[in-house]
Amino acid sequence: MSENKGRSLKSILKTSTTAGLAAMMLVTAAPFAAVPALAAPVEVNAPQVPSFGDVVQAVLPAVVSVRVQSNVQNTSSDESGYSFNFGGRSFEDLPDDHPLKRFFREFGGPGMENPRERGPRAERGEGRLRPTAQGSGFFISEDGYVVTNNHVIDDGSAFTIVMNDGKEYDAKLVGKDSRTDLALLKVDAKDVKFTYVKFADDEKVRVGDWVVAVGNPFGLGGTVTAGIISARGRNIGSGPYDDYLQIDAAVNRGNSGGPGFNLNGEVVGINTAIFSPSGGNVGIAFAIPASVATDVIAKLKETGTVSRGWLGVQIQPVTQDIADSLGLSEAAGALVVAPQAGSPGEEAGIKQGDVVTAVNGDPVKDPRDLARRIAAFAPDSTVDVALWRDGKATEVKVKLGELPAEQAASAETENNAAPAPEVEQELSSLGLSVRPADGGKGLAIVDVDPESDAADKGLKSGETITSVNNQEVSSAADVQKVLEQAKKDGRTRALFQVESENGSRFVALPINQG
Repeated sequence: MSENKGRSLKSILKTSTTAGLAAMMLVTAAPFAAVPALAAPVEVNAPQVPSFGDVVQAVLPAVVSVRVQSNVQNTSSDESGYSFNFGGRSFEDLPDDHPLKRFFREFGGPGMENPRERGPRAERGEGRLRPTAQGSGFFISEDGYVVTNNHVIDDGSAFTIVMNDGKEYDAKLVGKDSRTDLALLKVDAKDVKFTYVKFADDEKVRVGDWVVAVGNPFGLGGTVTAGIISARGRNIGSGPYDDYLQIDAAVNRGNSGGPGFNLNGEVVGINTAIFSPSGGNVGIAFAIPASVATDVIAKLKETGTVSRGWLGVQIQPVTQDIADSLGLSEAAGALVVAPQAGSPGEEAGIKQGDVVTAVNGDPVKDPRDLARRIAAFAPDSTVDVALWRDGKATEVKVKLGELPAEQAASAETENNAAPAPEVEQELSSLGLSVRPADGGKGLAIVDVDPESDAADKGLKSGETITSVNNQEVSSAADVQKVLEQAKKDGRTRALFQVESENGSRFVALPINQG
């Protein structure tokens, strides 16, 4: 303070303030001076997932939009104009207990999506047809053959192929096959060679392989999505030849008829349906395998139609219970419920209760496998059909017929016999009450013990037991006689044939239940 003696208070304050400001400037400026230069861009040195770009670049010119014109009104669509039938069957046609129908009922979905990829409904105006459907397709030859779905072009009267670059070409229908939902179109364009793709070797297609789907979802041509093959051999209830690939690539309305490619640019499947409660992609789509498409497309190209062999028998799966009742070592093959009158199977001697175990020496896994094997033969072919009958293996030769284009089954019967008396009889060991059926053929089920195995197997009052172990029965005593013989033969189950308003089926019931 001595140094400040004689200085005015104003002078002291001025000096102190100046020094304080200088110190503050030094304090606040120091951090700015220490800021380093800007950091370099982030770089991650990690393995890179292969791009689909090369595949897409190569195949995109071969994938087209298929525009369909028709003068047929859309009679099975929802209020938005989209239809829900494919392969000749609608969602409503599926059985009530079908897993797909149960799924959509539980989750409130409209049904099996994407079959007819519709925009506005068909209508005439100013003397012209207007577009009514749109899907996808792809070239399989440089001279203009285009593969698509049958449900995309069904009922169409004119077809336009729209290329990825926007060019349009008229096309004509070569042939179609509703059973596999495939169709073949042809573009006639002089001096034009189209980029085309080929089908993959189906034996090399594995679950888990990449698949790149290219198509026209919601009319947005040239859309590419990717995923993997989720499963093979899917049966979605669309017909006897169901053998779909399940893929999880995003597939939506408009993708129908479009290809799914492997990483070599080969077509592994043709998108035909999606599993969706909302109408959009949920990661479950179904594609026709290349092996099925190759055979069908070749026949359509040659003749415009597909002729298939026909055996003419009604069949059902062989469960383990049924196998035990028949003395089969494994639950495989196709159980003959009934041969159709006048069919090749009946004429060859195939009988109700036979199990078809092989065709030309190739084992039959199940009814779908048998249907596909028989259909692969041309009409008039002669095949060796191995059977399991009455506990023994036998074989018959069958000259196949041609599968009719449309088969109609009638449930109408004519019976003028007097009704049988209402005499109720007990099959207590089976938990059944029965009486002779009207006309004296079979036993009508009057009551079923809800705790019995028969109830668990779905037997209901009002149904009719027509045979046990392939022997006709008309009384409870007949049934007991067959069961006693089965016990002597060492069987633990007996095979009951049951008829209802939905048709005939076989059910295996235990014979030692008491």
